[in-house]
Amino acid sequence: MTSTSVDRESPAPEPAGPADPEAAGPVGPGPAAPGAVAPGLSTPASAVREPAVPGAPTPAPAVPGAPTPEPASREPVIRELGTLAHRLRLHHPPETPCTCGPPLLLADRPDGTVVRSGPVVAKAHAADIDRDALAARLALASAPALSGILLAPLTTPGTPDTAGSDPRPVTFWPYGTPVDPRDPDAAPWAEAAVLLARLHRTVSPLPLPAPPMRGPVKAARAVARMVAALPGDAAVLPVQAAWHALPAWARGEAAPPAARSGFLCHGDLHLGQLVRHPAPDGPWLLIDVDDAGQGDPAWDLARPAAWYAAGVLAPEDWLLFLDAYRSAGGPAVPAEGDPWRQLDVPARALTVQTAAVALAKCAAEGREPDEMEQLMIDSCARIATFPPELAAGSAS
Repeated sequence: MTSTSVDRESPAPEPAGPADPEAAGPVGPGPAAPGAVAPGLSTPASAVREPAVPGAPTPAPAVPGAPTPEPASREPVIRELGTLAHRLRLHHPPETPCTCGPPLLLADRPDGTVVRSGPVVAKAHAADIDRDALAARLALASAPALSGILLAPLTTPGTPDTAGSDPRPVTFWPYGTPVDPRDPDAAPWAEAAVLLARLHRTVSPLPLPAPPMRGPVKAARAVARMVAALPGDAAVLPVQAAWHALPAWARGEAAPPAARSGFLCHGDLHLGQLVRHPAPDGPWLLIDVDDAGQGDPAWDLARPAAWYAAGVLAPEDWLLFLDAYRSAGGPAVPAEGDPWRQLDVPARALTVQTAAVALAKCAAEGREPDEMEQLMIDSCARIATFPPELAAGSAS
């Protein structure tokens, strides 16, 4: 896999994007509220705030195929990504007139700008990304052993290009049809669970150990971002207390328990990480391997577990997901009995991560938390009261 590079523009405040819905709630088994929806933390400004399907990508702009308007400071990198994707798509000679439509922005975040040109998607990763780890993760996605589980990247010939003094590596992917957020009944919870179980059961095909799964690291970064956005603000205290009540491995400060650290994991599972490929009706595949690697497979079940416990995910959907995972031989939880001994710590970590992101976004937007965001923050206050021995025991 060859990657190109584009210039890294000065990042604007992180806009919501389909790559990371950051939604979770209180942990532990509990009833779900009928009709509840996930917090709209992944919703672009051009779309509704709360998707109907938790974790699904948000609806397209009102004009089909129209690019999402972006601040002028982001236009160069978006334009360049569109050019690279378009070049790979059709191999246009420079002098050939082109009647193709404009590139479509799919997501724009500090850690990833994603632009589509027809069947090709170009993603600019963060400039400071670990290039060796990214190469290993791309090798995982390309490996025959992961075929039918992970969407494989497109390969490009030639020497990587660079632009500007702070280049960002660019990878290329085939376009797949995402989950429709307007059709909750069609949400592929069972399919996602089976893909996870297959991933978790796969022995890494890489000649060297796979990089660590980055889920705990992302949670730690979310907490740091919150603290930086609200220095000295009392609003962060319950989130910080819940964070410090977690064991060190769940905060990215230590390796997970040895017996649970050697599984291939996605690292950031939600419904926005599934597409049908070939589009529009191919099988479901997992996308976005930026956080993939070896770790505790329970982390990949933590977000839907936390949604269920918060009343965001309906009980029937949670049971469909859990039963499908177990039926497919997933190793994250026992085949029978209570799964929460394995799920509790990762689910609480995802709750803290979501609350931290919510507070940081509220600070950036100059507003108070909405109802769903406040639910996550309140959940952190409850998590912080858990006795330390419970947190330690849940990690085993």
